[in-house]
Amino acid sequence: MVDKVKKIWLEGELVDWDEAKVHVLTHSLHYGLGAFEGIRAYRRTDGRTAVFRLREHIDRLLDTCKLVFTVPRFSRTQLVDACLHTLRENAMDEAYLRPLVFVGDGAMGVFAPDNPIRTMVVAWRWGAYLGKEGLEKGIRTKISSWSRNHLHVGLPRAKMMGQYTNSTLAKREARMAGYDEAILLDTSGQVCEGSGENIFIVKNGRLYTPPLSVSILAGITRETIITLAREEGLTVSEEPIIRDQLYLADEAFFTGTAAEVTPIREVDDRTIGEGKIGPITRRLQQRYFDVVKGSDDSHPEWLTYLR
Repeated sequence: MVDKVKKIWLEGELVDWDEAKVHVLTHSLHYGLGAFEGIRAYRRTDGRTAVFRLREHIDRLLDTCKLVFTVPRFSRTQLVDACLHTLRENAMDEAYLRPLVFVGDGAMGVFAPDNPIRTMVVAWRWGAYLGKEGLEKGIRTKISSWSRNHLHVGLPRAKMMGQYTNSTLAKREARMAGYDEAILLDTSGQVCEGSGENIFIVKNGRLYTPPLSVSILAGITRETIITLAREEGLTVSEEPIIRDQLYLADEAFFTGTAAEVTPIREVDDRTIGEGKIGPITRRLQQRYFDVVKGSDDSHPEWLTYLR
């Protein structure tokens, strides 16, 4: 349940939560075309609030807009400012931000080139996406019966609304079967990602993650962990992973803005490693949290301070 805050940024104005409304004939509601992002703001140990990799997220939002032919009427700078303004107006020192660019109401039918392109930013308080216990002890996962969309089916680099039907089906299937999260394979059987997270495995001290040549989102947290892992002296290989490798991994974990760094303790009722967070996962998780909200200032370029 999302707790209401005071204001939502909609089309360049801050409006009351209950007044941020769209028409039922909003085109994106019917056909799923639009772009969105998930961004976190953290209160750091010095008491200041910083939005993590805000500009990279806005750049990806605009890249998605380009891919799906939806051009917002706001610039990169204006969208960055909208996120910061939303946090300030709601007096939030920690939050999850959701910028959204969507096709408004007007014409119906699949092709509606003249409908207005609308933009909004909303913020809410969101704890650990896969649960606080999941962050500490790891989660149970299931290989989904649903395959990740083939490269010819969608746009894996786009964080677009309609593609997440695939993720929603996989997530619902996993949760209804008693698991915490789904893992999707592509149509050739290679491991892709979770329903809303990238995936890493550890084997013999080496880190592996699927390459961007398969159907995965180019995750910003994924790229962050690759950078931090290499700084920690770890070898990281971006290469195809098959189901067998996943089952036999010493460690496995998800990454994502919402999921942060969440260990995987089980896949398809097979224990991963010792069935708890592994030493490399713990090391990278701690380094990540030190960077986003701790005292690690090694990447100031990743932080946009609220004040």
